Amino acid sequence: MKSKKILMVAGEVSGDLHGALLMEAIHHIDPEVHFFGVGGERLARGGMKLLYPSQSLSVVGITEVLFKIRSILKALRGLKQSLDQERPDLAILIDFPDFNLRLAKIAHRKGIPILYYISPQVWAWRPKRVKLIAQWVKKVVVLFPFEVPIYEAAGVDVEWVGHPLLDIVKPTLSKEVAFQRFGLDPKRRIIALLPGSRIHEVKRLLPLLLASAQLLQKEILDLQFIIPLAPGIHETTLSPWMRNISIPVKVVEGWTYDVMNLAELLITASGTATLEAAILGKPMVIVYKVSFLSYWIGRALIQVDHIGLVNLVAGKEIAPELIQNDVNPQKIAEEAIRILRDPILCRRMTNSMVVVRQSLGEPGAVQRAAAIVTSLLNEANA
Repeated sequence: MKSKKILMVAGEVSGDLHGALLMEAIHHIDPEVHFFGVGGERLARGGMKLLYPSQSLSVVGITEVLFKIRSILKALRGLKQSLDQERPDLAILIDFPDFNLRLAKIAHRKGIPILYYISPQVWAWRPKRVKLIAQWVKKVVVLFPFEVPIYEAAGVDVEWVGHPLLDIVKPTLSKEVAFQRFGLDPKRRIIALLPGSRIHEVKRLLPLLLASAQLLQKEILDLQFIIPLAPGIHETTLSPWMRNISIPVKVVEGWTYDVMNLAELLITASGTATLEAAILGKPMVIVYKVSFLSYWIGRALIQVDHIGLVNLVAGKEIAPELIQNDVNPQKIAEEAIRILRDPILCRRMTNSMVVVRQSLGEPGAVQRAAAIVTSLLNEANA
């Protein structure tokens, strides 16, 4: 029997996580499926043959892509060749739309069916991309229910499976054990600083978050600070800034949800972390900062009122957003103090997060997505 092959492309840290979980769920159904493509540490550990590491391709912002354009073009050329050499039964594209839509066009021309998992946010910006998806993609699997009618209106075969974070975002330690393991004082309130999952993002945001922490410490004496490192970010990346701060800040690797669970407040880069925080019911301040040119281009293209994913899902601002020049230590500290000193505001935020969590569907999203994938594989091999 011919072995089944899947090309999977996950160009971001969150895509690597979701891709690895999907691959594992597919292997539970059919252990003989072979994977190759683009991913990170999790997909590699799961057994995928990495042709290109996602870290070499991932960027934040529009103009920032110029710094990695050679790596991106090289990966596209290499993947085009691998489509001819490997002839996969299916291509699974995960988020990462600017790269993946170019690859979708190539794969479609070669007659390779495409499933898009965690589809482009056409509801937020560049909605015309849905027409390209309708041309090139066989099936779109979406995480939010409001995405379904958008794709259906364009004639796309789309299915909502719910959000896989509902199965993932769970602390593994009791709070008592977590306090001990991280060396934190249970009598003092914890602020978690999350500067992002990409190195450029961390370098841009970390100095500002640390400076805001110093301001907060002066205003509220019983605070303590901790940074849960995103996968692929190592403590050495933080060293140049950690050496210069006047307050203690713990750095923890590999326990993100346990750290978030202990925190009274998160100060976090915009992205998946905002939705993870909502699932845990944690108040947060969202920060977003890219290059000046990327920001102004983005402003012209983006058609929604919010940046933070949690606010986009809620359809309103339930967590404050600081963008570009507003991402400065003074304003970050002001927003944090406002939340920390207002229990009614905190309760209103957490109540809104319950509604967000309910809108994400039921647990088991990855298993439902895996069933769709294996159905397409069986169809391709019929």
